[in-house]
Amino acid sequence: MQITRQADYALRAMLFLARLDPHQRAATSDIAKIQHIPPSFLAKIISQLSIAGLIQTSRGARGGVAMARSPEKISLLEVVEAIDGPIALNECTGPVAACQFGDDCPLRPIWCETQAELVNKLKVTNFSQFVKISR
Repeated sequence: MQITRQADYALRAMLFLARLDPHQRAATSDIAKIQHIPPSFLAKIISQLSIAGLIQTSRGARGGVAMARSPEKISLLEVVEAIDGPIALNECTGPVAACQFGDDCPLRPIWCETQAELVNKLKVTNFSQFVKISR
């Protein structure tokens, strides 16, 4: 399993926004330049994050992009799932019926446990933790 490049860019964009002063907005061109994200790719990401309610966008002279909530209230999991959907290491971690071996599969428990640990780690990690590290 690999987090997509789009989700990685979304995380980097959110980290950029988390480092701003409260109520400050950023131009998407600044985010793209500083985070090395292709502008056209960032536009799609911004749209998805806005639909998910993670950022607010506004146009005009005082427009730009800002986090919809404070950095400590947005988890990495929310951002990844807004872009990539629910995390799934493989089809075995879904319903038992999805696996041809079902409950008899000796690997299913380890896949499910590993996925749960990853999801939990992303869920409890918020953007304020990175802002403190980077300052």
